[in-house]
Amino acid sequence: MRTSLIDRERTAARLLAASTRHSFDPDTELDWDAPLVEGMWFWPPELVSLYDTPLWHRMPEEQRLELSRHEVASLCAVGVWFETILMQLLLRHTYDLEPTSAHVRYALTEIADECRHSKMFARAVTTFGTPVYGPSRLDHALGRVLKTVSTTPGSFTGTLLAEEILDWMQRLAFPDERVQPLVRGIARIHVVEESRHIRYAREELRRQMEIAPRWEIEFTRVASAEAARVIARSLIGPRVYASVGLDPREAVAAARRSPHRQDVMRQAAKRLMDFLAEIGLLRGASVPLWRSSGLLA
Repeated sequence: MRTSLIDRERTAARLLAASTRHSFDPDTELDWDAPLVEGMWFWPPELVSLYDTPLWHRMPEEQRLELSRHEVASLCAVGVWFETILMQLLLRHTYDLEPTSAHVRYALTEIADECRHSKMFARAVTTFGTPVYGPSRLDHALGRVLKTVSTTPGSFTGTLLAEEILDWMQRLAFPDERVQPLVRGIARIHVVEESRHIRYAREELRRQMEIAPRWEIEFTRVASAEAARVIARSLIGPRVYASVGLDPREAVAAARRSPHRQDVMRQAAKRLMDFLAEIGLLRGASVPLWRSSGLLA
């Protein structure tokens, strides 16, 4: 067995052991029957898309709190979409691999985690009492195309894009005592379990970039940059603003122009962008696409 495959098995074995020690059932771990706390944020205000814009300063506090409720509901609904794509990509990755290997067993363990996360996010949307937000019809269709044509390294890049951006935000949310206890509990579970998923995806992506043919790497660079554009713009849909009494066009424009929001998105993606640059994904014709996603300075 090649050294890289031995290392892959060792990593998977460690992650399987960690999964045994630190996995959660959101249905029993979280108090879904507890009433939401009046006057508390649903998301750290600094992470709300309109924070510190002229529009934000004109909004009363009650409207800002309500916007945080609808934005976290949007993130949860989009999270279900992300997880559904991720599970399909992981299953496809395992299709031709040895089913008794620790690597495949961990992939199946991760899929089980993602099933629970999807149920948790969907239940959260119901608890928050908001509409079911999600990607636009165009981005929903693009997601279908991207997951269909994705290369193996592209699959793991897409996984990291969806996971690491939200992971950065959730690491700010779960210790924040201004935020609803239910939201903090959801963020805590997701952060703990996603840390394993990120380790698995990073190591496999590095390995794939070393063995993939040149054409596959070039295709992955462009397709992943387009995936970044789709993911970044899908996090908060325009309907969120209409739900809290704002003009969606004005609000979308305000968020897009906001230096604070631009900085938040770049900070959320910085660790991942550094890693993708290190392994050779941020090169050539894909760079303008990566920049237009708002994730790359």
